[in-house]
Amino acid sequence: MIIAVDGPTASGKGTIAQKLGAHFGIPHLDTGLLYRAVGYQVQLNDGDPDSEGDAVAACGFADDLLADPALRSEGTGSLASRVSVHPAVRSALFERQRSFATQTGGAVLDGRDIGTIIAPDADVKLFITASVQARARRRWLEMTGRGVDVQLADVEADIAKRDARDINRADAPLKAAPEALVIDTTSFDREQAFETVLDAVKTALALD
Repeated sequence: MIIAVDGPTASGKGTIAQKLGAHFGIPHLDTGLLYRAVGYQVQLNDGDPDSEGDAVAACGFADDLLADPALRSEGTGSLASRVSVHPAVRSALFERQRSFATQTGGAVLDGRDIGTIIAPDADVKLFITASVQARARRRWLEMTGRGVDVQLADVEADIAKRDARDINRADAPLKAAPEALVIDTTSFDREQAFETVLDAVKTALALD
């Protein structure tokens, strides 16, 4: 069983995908973390994330970088969005993601092109979304809860910029697969969002 979970920044797709993996007992991959690692490695290399050459060179990052807490920062998220526009970067990371998706027993993957590019044969395709304002507020609360001094307006502006990059990139743009179940979590808390998604998945798979 392959479950593809796509959606924009701060839509809640990562938490939902992780909980789906735990519920069904199958492994979960946050594919965005791979792009964050590339972006962060570019920074470590004193490179330019807007340079395809620098970004591709960073695709050989060490596996232990994926455990670095710095990958979860807002700054690294912006770097990830910038390196992900390069077709050569997406190509370099494709096989890694595809191998995870097709492993024996199934998997849950979340990202921005799982249902359209990485696992077009997924058994269930989800597109989790929410308004820019709702997503910005969630991310702002998360950041301020960690003691980060940031303005809500700045978070909203950053998310809007990431959306524009992800939607308008030429290679594998952010979009819902034609057959994806689109779920808007704007008015949901985390538990309500997960329960809604879980019910949709069970219905799609004809599970009780």
